[in-house]
Amino acid sequence: MDDTAFSSLPLAPALIANLKSMGYAEMTAIQAAALPRALAGVDLIGQAKTGSGKTAAFALPALTKLNPRDFGVQTLVLCPTRELANQVSSEMRRLARYQQNIKVVTLCGGQSIGPQIGSLEHGAHVIVGTPGRIKDHLRKKTLSLARVNTLVLDEADRMLEMGFVDDMETIIAATPRSRQTLLFSATFPDNIQLLSERFQNSPERISVAVLHDKQQITQRFYICERSQRLVALEKVLIHLQPAAVVVFCNTKQLVRDVCDFLNRDGVRAFALHGDMEQRDRERVLIQFKQLSCLILVATDVAARGLDIEDLPAVINFELPRDSEVYVHRIGRTGRSGKLGTAISLITDAEMFKLKGIGEHLENTPKIEAIEHVPDDDKGLPVPAYVTLLIQGGRRDKLRPGDILGALTGDGGIKGDSVGKITVTDNTSYVAIERTQQDKALKSLREGKIKGRKFKVRRS
Repeated sequence: MDDTAFSSLPLAPALIANLKSMGYAEMTAIQAAALPRALAGVDLIGQAKTGSGKTAAFALPALTKLNPRDFGVQTLVLCPTRELANQVSSEMRRLARYQQNIKVVTLCGGQSIGPQIGSLEHGAHVIVGTPGRIKDHLRKKTLSLARVNTLVLDEADRMLEMGFVDDMETIIAATPRSRQTLLFSATFPDNIQLLSERFQNSPERISVAVLHDKQQITQRFYICERSQRLVALEKVLIHLQPAAVVVFCNTKQLVRDVCDFLNRDGVRAFALHGDMEQRDRERVLIQFKQLSCLILVATDVAARGLDIEDLPAVINFELPRDSEVYVHRIGRTGRSGKLGTAISLITDAEMFKLKGIGEHLENTPKIEAIEHVPDDDKGLPVPAYVTLLIQGGRRDKLRPGDILGALTGDGGIKGDSVGKITVTDNTSYVAIERTQQDKALKSLREGKIKGRKFKVRRS
């Protein structure tokens, strides 16, 4: 039997059938390494590159241990950001479809705690959340972790980097010592080892290749003067003509500066950094995923949880201070067998960073002058889609199919003119081809969705 087939694992037939229906053909490297050990009940400390499938690597063992009749919290997943927590929750709900009545609750900051308390009153099998909000619920005694048998620390390095260590200690202390602890981290600084030693029981360390296939991601390094870096970025963007691109900066202020420069030149660039309100961060991420915004300028911490399956390019406006962070950045492109491009702008003062990256990649980077990028006069591409915002969401019982039906039915919009539809608790977002935006906006404003009127505007 193929040892990368999910059927080679001691999983319920209904779970294997569900995996097949979700398109899980065979295990990824991290899944093949982690799942047999995690299913055997041992603690793990795992390292894998972005997009490696680690959510299934910890979700499947956790789900197999759940008792559906016990609505006490049995699995707790801690994540550094709300975006990642929502992503993990969504995937765990899909993976749990093989058995009925499994309740996954997301607990994050940036939203009212009242509805969360109401949801917890009815019990939950799985909690996914950020340390700050989980600690809030523990303090209010609205959450008990006394029956947790699986604890997952996802992207533990970022949680430590963001200053969550005290919150994590408080939360872990509220779980049984007999639990299984699965720790995943993209990088392994010394404090990760210390965290593991404190909270895990004889963990096995699993590390799959973090270097990227040279044929999968084309890496280019362009040297320029520091004072010309903004102009160099615009030149690269115009030549690259990306369908979508993430531009990484090392600081929040630089994110603002880059966005200001690009937007002054008529480019629609969105910022993503830690000082933004959670609602604004969510809106930016949704529009980027819906391709109504092509350029996202972000810090590393803010970009955690950003999961774009088919991101064609990333640009390092400046090199990160750590070589592993560079690998993590470029790993956001070239996923699932697709080709990707990673471009880095460097100055003379950053050559020491480039040397470290070369040693880490076991390859000497080729440096080119920015003048080697052709001068193009075609300008940057305009987003093919516009996002419309509907003031109604899951709490109004709206589903993506309801919105699609309203547009393609009475609205007269062709189905292939409708892009991604995202429904949140209170708001829904629908991507419409730019040429159809006025017709779609008029239709939604004048018509009804599920027999009700909703306010609609361009986002």
